[in-house]
Amino acid sequence: VVLHPGAHVGSGIDAGIARIAEALNRIHEETPEAADTMTLLELMAGQGTVVGGNFGELRQIIEKVEDKTRVGVCVDTCHAFAAGYDLRTPEGYAAMIDEIDREIGLATVGCWHFNDSKGKLASHIDRHEHIGQGEIGIEGFRHIINDERWCGIAMLLETPKEDDLKEDVENLARLCSLAVDLDRVPPGLREP
Repeated sequence: VVLHPGAHVGSGIDAGIARIAEALNRIHEETPEAADTMTLLELMAGQGTVVGGNFGELRQIIEKVEDKTRVGVCVDTCHAFAAGYDLRTPEGYAAMIDEIDREIGLATVGCWHFNDSKGKLASHIDRHEHIGQGEIGIEGFRHIINDERWCGIAMLLETPKEDDLKEDVENLARLCSLAVDLDRVPPGLREP
């Protein structure tokens, strides 16, 4: 289950973090039958009083969760970019991955949400765009798609939707075209 952590709405970041962790602990306590279900806290764009706009804040929540086997992180590419993580360059991507490893550990990442960003870097604007059509651009996704550390991790499209899902097929094809190792690309999405 992927969720937005929430907001402190003026009570301060520490109070917000404590409240979110308390809620997760209560949920875990009251749902022992779902012990194999992970709660993934989504990295946020850092707007307003929203909690989780960097990996340090997510770490602080996780530290307060009693059953750490039931909590992880979802990295949303638009949110990451809007929060100030520059995915466009190899150096920017590497810096973000180093921070993930340092703050929460790479194994804590349970999935990625793929979307480009309508907003500029560090704008704190949470507006999703189709892959390669926003401020991140296509190269930012090449780094993630070809990083073997993410093999086996769910990568989900969270782009604007139309009724026929034509854009989803196009977004998937764009992402798959970036893969260096074609064995990792489903046959129906490989270039002819």
